[in-house]
Amino acid sequence: MTRPLRVGHIKLSFHDAASEQVELVLRSHGHEIERSAAPHKDMFARLGRGEIDVLVVAWLPWSHGVFHQEIAEKVRPITVLYEPYAIWAVPDYVPVEVASIEDLLRTPAVDRMDRLIQGMAPGAGISEMSPKAVKAYGLDTAGYHFRNGTEDDCIGRLVEAVAEQRWIVTPFWRPQALHLRLNLRHLIDPKSVLGGTDNATVLVLKDSEELIGHEALADLSELYLGNSLTEILDEKIRRRRSTEYTDYSAVHPSRHVPS
Repeated sequence: MTRPLRVGHIKLSFHDAASEQVELVLRSHGHEIERSAAPHKDMFARLGRGEIDVLVVAWLPWSHGVFHQEIAEKVRPITVLYEPYAIWAVPDYVPVEVASIEDLLRTPAVDRMDRLIQGMAPGAGISEMSPKAVKAYGLDTAGYHFRNGTEDDCIGRLVEAVAEQRWIVTPFWRPQALHLRLNLRHLIDPKSVLGGTDNATVLVLKDSEELIGHEALADLSELYLGNSLTEILDEKIRRRRSTEYTDYSAVHPSRHVPS
């Protein structure tokens, strides 16, 4: 008697959106799905302990590489769903002279930019790399400082700043639904402290491959979403599931969001 497949994803909406697509492929092969979500480090640990069969997804090699190294011998990469990357961004009303992270120490940014760089939870790649960027670029000498929080802390502070036209730098990433609502400009990272483009990789526990089946794995290996579609799926899942969804269109109504 077979059991349900245990599919885990990191507890963020865009990971949830991607996981739904993976689960559709697995369901098409007759599998029942037991889905779960957890913070970054916890979900990788669960995969390493054999408590889930599939992880959607690991951002490799940069953002989640340290977690993957601990379990690499137990898992197999199946497909890359999209190509994410970590960024620091400013709203587009901040003048183009503020083009790189280094420019945060120069006029006009140093005169007007909010010094708090509000991040999300520890464990996310951008949360691990941002404090290093503060030090690497000497931003702490001008009072800039990074603070961990929740995804809502990070996004909510950005949305509020844009509504008030305040200058703010946000540690962010793509894909993420907010890019459909706001015009954000990426700051150049000349020292490459924030890493490069990752591969959003579906990992399968080697011990679960027989349970999943060759045909299901073959179909899963052909699944690709891309960044743009993942952002659209993220937008839809946020509207469907969140009880505290921020109406981003009220902040920047000129942007078209696919329905």
